[in-house]
Amino acid sequence: MSMPKIAVIGAGKVGSALAILLKERGYTVSGVASRSFESARALALRVGSVAFDRPEDAAAGAGLIFITTPDREIQNVSRYISDLGAVGPGQVVAHTSGAHSSHQLAGVRERGAMAVSIHPLQSFADVKTAMENLPGSYFALEGDERSIPVAEQIVADLKGRSFYIDAADKELYHAAACIASNYLVSLVHLSTGLYEKFGLTRKEAFQALLPLIQGTINNIEKVGPVQALTGPVARGDVSTVEGHLPALARVGKEEESIYRLMGKYTVRVALEKGSIDRRQAGELLKHLEEE
Repeated sequence: MSMPKIAVIGAGKVGSALAILLKERGYTVSGVASRSFESARALALRVGSVAFDRPEDAAAGAGLIFITTPDREIQNVSRYISDLGAVGPGQVVAHTSGAHSSHQLAGVRERGAMAVSIHPLQSFADVKTAMENLPGSYFALEGDERSIPVAEQIVADLKGRSFYIDAADKELYHAAACIASNYLVSLVHLSTGLYEKFGLTRKEAFQALLPLIQGTINNIEKVGPVQALTGPVARGDVSTVEGHLPALARVGKEEESIYRLMGKYTVRVALEKGSIDRRQAGELLKHLEEE
């Protein structure tokens, strides 16, 4: 399959990383547009392309148009360039949103073009880390059947791996990704904040907890999340859990409630692991219920 010319509408972290990496893989980036022309020009200079004030001009002539704007703008941009005739038969229009399906690409199919969502299952702090993290990542593909080979080629050339999901499953897929990534950040923030209560700074707390966090991730990678479970719930250690609850209650109701909720879910994992029996699970759940 030949490499399509690429247009990028939205020169943020993801759009910039995709454009730069695909250029390095031999693709031609034929046009770049963004809300900020300065951002578009900076990216265009980096990938040997042309910056445009208007997204429809960037899209014209590209075989694959990436709309990498914020999620709330995808539908508007897609409708705008479609209504102006900048997309048509033979073109593929893609967005990179995890939360939304290809149906957000309004007007594309009506113009005879193909619509697809190509979501990298990865987090991006900035363009540099995005470029470092994309290779080796998984990508969720969803959209028109004829667009999938193009999407799969893009992922393969990015040295990624892909899987297909239905449009109806997109929200659940994204919720799971948020739990694994965003809520992990929140849990680390919560735990480091608790360490502040006995005198460590948050930075010191993070440095102290980081080897534990990394060790846990390593264990999950080696044996999976069920077998990697350790700790008082995994051991059926009711007395230790009992001791945690009043300590957390003194910190705050929210902190205590999060511990109780996560503890109840962890009982399910421990049962799946087989490290506790039903009686022990019942005892733990009784103590973890909100009072």
